Amino acid sequence: MTFYVTYANATGKGEPVQIQRKEDARPKVRATLYLPADLLDEARNAAVFLAGYPVRMTLTRLAEEAFTEHIRRLKDAHNEGQDFPPRTENLKGGRPIAA
Repeated sequence: MTFYVTYANATGKGEPVQIQRKEDARPKVRATLYLPADLLDEARNAAVFLAGYPVRMTLTRLAEEAFTEHIRRLKDAHNEGQDFPPRTENLKGGRPIAA
Protein backbone atom coordinates (compact mmCIF):
# COMPACT_ATOMS: atom_id res chain seq x y z
CA MET A 1 0.00 0.00 0.00
CA THR A 2 1.38 3.41 -0.91
CA PHE A 3 0.63 6.58 1.03
CA TYR A 4 1.39 10.15 0.03
CA VAL A 5 2.18 12.45 2.91
CA THR A 6 2.94 16.15 2.65
CA TYR A 7 5.72 17.57 4.80
CA ALA A 8 6.23 21.31 5.14
CA ASN A 9 9.73 22.46 4.25
CA ALA A 10 11.53 25.60 5.46
CA THR A 11 9.54 27.82 3.06
CA GLY A 12 6.27 26.49 4.44
CA LYS A 13 5.41 24.76 1.19
CA GLY A 14 4.75 21.07 1.33
CA GLU A 15 6.08 18.47 -1.07
CA PRO A 16 4.30 15.13 -1.39
CA VAL A 17 6.48 12.25 -0.26
CA GLN A 18 5.70 8.67 -1.22
CA ILE A 19 5.76 6.21 1.68
CA GLN A 20 5.37 2.47 1.24
CA ARG A 21 4.26 0.10 3.95
CA LYS A 22 6.73 -2.67 4.75
CA GLU A 23 4.74 -5.48 3.10
CA ASP A 24 4.75 -3.58 -0.20
CA ALA A 25 8.52 -3.09 -0.23
CA ARG A 26 8.99 -6.17 -2.44
CA PRO A 27 8.61 -5.48 -6.15
CA LYS A 28 5.47 -6.87 -7.76
CA VAL A 29 5.27 -8.74 -11.06
CA ARG A 30 2.26 -9.53 -13.22
CA ALA A 31 1.09 -13.15 -13.39
CA THR A 32 -1.64 -14.69 -15.50
CA LEU A 33 -3.58 -17.47 -13.83
CA TYR A 34 -6.71 -19.34 -14.75
CA LEU A 35 -9.08 -19.79 -11.81
CA PRO A 36 -12.62 -21.11 -11.54
CA ALA A 37 -14.97 -18.18 -12.20
CA ASP A 38 -16.86 -18.66 -8.93
CA LEU A 39 -13.62 -18.63 -6.89
CA LEU A 40 -12.43 -15.41 -8.51
CA ASP A 41 -15.88 -13.85 -8.02
CA GLU A 42 -15.83 -14.79 -4.32
CA ALA A 43 -12.31 -13.35 -3.95
CA ARG A 44 -13.39 -10.10 -5.62
CA ASN A 45 -16.45 -9.92 -3.34
CA ALA A 46 -14.24 -10.37 -0.27
CA ALA A 47 -11.75 -7.75 -1.45
CA VAL A 48 -14.50 -5.19 -2.09
CA PHE A 49 -16.28 -5.95 1.19
CA LEU A 50 -13.03 -5.66 3.18
CA ALA A 51 -11.55 -2.73 1.21
CA GLY A 52 -12.26 -0.13 3.90
CA TYR A 53 -10.83 0.48 7.33
CA PRO A 54 -9.47 -1.45 9.20
CA VAL A 55 -8.62 -4.32 6.82
CA ARG A 56 -8.00 -2.36 3.57
CA MET A 57 -7.98 -5.57 1.54
CA THR A 58 -7.11 -5.66 -2.14
CA LEU A 59 -7.33 -8.57 -4.55
CA THR A 60 -3.52 -8.53 -4.84
CA ARG A 61 -3.08 -8.64 -1.06
CA LEU A 62 -5.65 -11.42 -0.73
CA ALA A 63 -3.82 -13.53 -3.35
CA GLU A 64 -0.40 -12.75 -1.85
CA GLU A 65 -1.50 -13.76 1.65
CA ALA A 66 -3.17 -16.94 0.35
CA PHE A 67 -0.08 -17.94 -1.68
CA THR A 68 2.23 -17.20 1.27
CA GLU A 69 0.17 -19.24 3.73
CA HIS A 70 -0.34 -22.20 1.41
CA ILE A 71 3.33 -22.33 0.39
CA ARG A 72 4.25 -22.37 4.08
CA ARG A 73 1.94 -25.36 4.60
CA LEU A 74 3.42 -27.13 1.55
CA LYS A 75 6.96 -26.56 2.88
CA ASP A 76 5.95 -28.01 6.25
CA ALA A 77 4.23 -31.03 4.69
CA HIS A 78 6.67 -31.85 1.92
CA ASN A 79 10.06 -30.24 2.61
CA GLU A 80 10.56 -30.25 6.39
CA GLY A 81 9.63 -26.56 6.55
CA GLN A 82 12.55 -25.58 4.32
CA ASP A 83 12.41 -23.40 1.21
CA PHE A 84 11.93 -25.32 -2.01
CA PRO A 85 15.05 -25.46 -4.21
CA PRO A 86 15.23 -22.92 -7.05
CA ARG A 87 13.74 -23.99 -10.36
CA THR A 88 16.13 -25.30 -12.99
CA GLU A 89 13.53 -24.84 -15.73
CA ASN A 90 10.35 -22.85 -16.31
CA LEU A 91 6.90 -24.28 -15.68
CA LYS A 92 5.49 -26.11 -18.64
CA GLY A 93 2.29 -24.65 -20.08
CA GLY A 94 -0.78 -26.56 -21.05
CA ARG A 95 -2.87 -29.18 -19.31
CA PRO A 96 -1.32 -31.07 -16.39
CA ILE A 97 -0.09 -34.59 -17.05
CA ALA A 98 -2.43 -37.18 -15.52
CA ALA A 99 -0.81 -39.35 -12.86
